[in-house]
Amino acid sequence: MSAETSAAVPGQFTRRRLQFRAWRGRRPFWAGLYVMLGGFPIMYFPYAHIKFGQLTVAMATTAGAGSLIIGVLLVVLGLTLWFQQHVRVFAGVAAILLALVSLPVSNFGGFIIGFLLSLFGGAMAVAWAPDKSAGRAAAAPAGDDDAPGDEGAGTAHGVQESNDLSGTIPANGANGRHSAG
Repeated sequence: MSAETSAAVPGQFTRRRLQFRAWRGRRPFWAGLYVMLGGFPIMYFPYAHIKFGQLTVAMATTAGAGSLIIGVLLVVLGLTLWFQQHVRVFAGVAAILLALVSLPVSNFGGFIIGFLLSLFGGAMAVAWAPDKSAGRAAAAPAGDDDAPGDEGAGTAHGVQESNDLSGTIPANGANGRHSAG
C-alpha cells in the first residue's frame, strides 16, 4: 500500500463480498444450500459405479429414475429458496417430504447424507423469517418530521406500510373483490 492509496475506499473484492453478504442475509441462504447439497447424493448414488481395485460395484437400482427426479426436485427447491424466498414454507415442507421419500427410494436417501442435508435444509427454510428491521430502518428517516404524540408516529405521513401483497386490505379501499372494470 502506497501513500497515495486511500484506505477508506474498499476494493472490488470487498465490495462484492459485502454485496453477497447483504444478498445472503435477505433470504434463507443456508437452507437453500443444504437442500441443494442434499439433492446431489440422492441423484448420484443410484447411478454410481464404485471400484475397489479390479472389482466394480454397481449401485444401480430399479428406482434410479425416482432417485433422479427426487434429486432434481431438491436442487430446484434449493434454488427456489434462494430466488423466491416468499414460498419458503412450501419449499421447506416439500424438501422435508422429498427427503423422507428418498429413504426407501434412493439407497437410504443417498446413504443418509442427502436425507439429513435435505431434512435440515427444509426445517431451516420453514423456520426462517425475514428481517423486520430492514423495513423499519427504511421508514425511520421518513417519519422524522412527525410531531411527538402524532397518530402517524413511525410512519411516513400517517400512511402505514403493510406486508399485504394482494392489495386487498381495507385501507386501500379494497375488500377482496376484483372489479371487472
